[in-house]
Amino acid sequence: MASDDRWLERLRLELAWFTGQPLLRSRGAGAILHFGAVRPRRSGSFQPHRENEITPKFLGRAIRALRRWKYDLLGMDEVCRRAVTLPEKRRFVALTFDGAGKDLISFAYPVLAHHGVPFTLYVPTAFPDGVGEAWWLGLEKVIARESRVSLMMGDREQRFTVTGNAEKQALFSFLESWLRSLPPADLSAAINDLCTRYRIDLASISREASMNWEDLAKLAADPLVTIGSATVNYPVLANMKDAAALREMTMGKAVAEAAFHREIRHLAFPFGDRSSFRRAHVVMAEEAGFVSAVSTIPGIVDAEGRTNLRALPRISWDGRGRSLRMMRVLVSGIAFAPVKPTGSAMN
Repeated sequence: MASDDRWLERLRLELAWFTGQPLLRSRGAGAILHFGAVRPRRSGSFQPHRENEITPKFLGRAIRALRRWKYDLLGMDEVCRRAVTLPEKRRFVALTFDGAGKDLISFAYPVLAHHGVPFTLYVPTAFPDGVGEAWWLGLEKVIARESRVSLMMGDREQRFTVTGNAEKQALFSFLESWLRSLPPADLSAAINDLCTRYRIDLASISREASMNWEDLAKLAADPLVTIGSATVNYPVLANMKDAAALREMTMGKAVAEAAFHREIRHLAFPFGDRSSFRRAHVVMAEEAGFVSAVSTIPGIVDAEGRTNLRALPRISWDGRGRSLRMMRVLVSGIAFAPVKPTGSAMN
């Protein structure tokens, strides 16, 4: 059913392109694009994160296309300025990346630097410290290697047999969703128990996949790079008590400011979909001192203060969509409902 929905959505967007709608009905001040991992294609049939990946080659094509379409490519400070002022003649696109993945400095940054493109990176500070848990990578490793998987789910041990790629993909989706529903302490206990059972070194995997502070210092020295915060541990804020969620925001900001010797003005809600944060967290972002906060809820940024700066929408672009026509339709804004006037915490 999900694949059918994606096919229908793609068809709708392709039809919008061929009817010329993006040229006739572009609206809003601009769009914020959210990219997942950037790295060359890998071999192997079980790649549960592949749909969140793009290649360096596609990133370069996208940058050239956005410039050809006459978009201004901006950092988040300028995005915030344009979101509260009168509309400008040219619309903007901002490129953003979440996490501190090693792939960004290895594969994405050379492309971005070559094109002289500003971008924003949201850093969860536990990962360059070497103590963050990339639990999704540990889960992938276990399922990739094993044909029988058992783990404690609540107070019961569950056993799964997964012999083919389709079964492995289904189990990964099921367990990923379950783990994301847990409070952070329970999630950590569950993934560490699973990895210990199957001799997977989660700490080592997490460190190897993450940039260190030296890598990040190189990026921070580039005036085209805006460093933002993605909390400390990148938890699902909706699964936490309010005091703990606020502490994640304030501590992530404080650690990043100490590391980079600058004010950290911008936040990304971890995961950022509708189930991962609440209206209260939008208020907390302001309380913590952030000028803006981005979600992964799709939409367009409007001008004249009609889009809440601490609940900014982002258009996620991943490995499933390699059509520049679709990208042009999405950043044009015609695929999204008009933004309501500000009056609630989340628009």
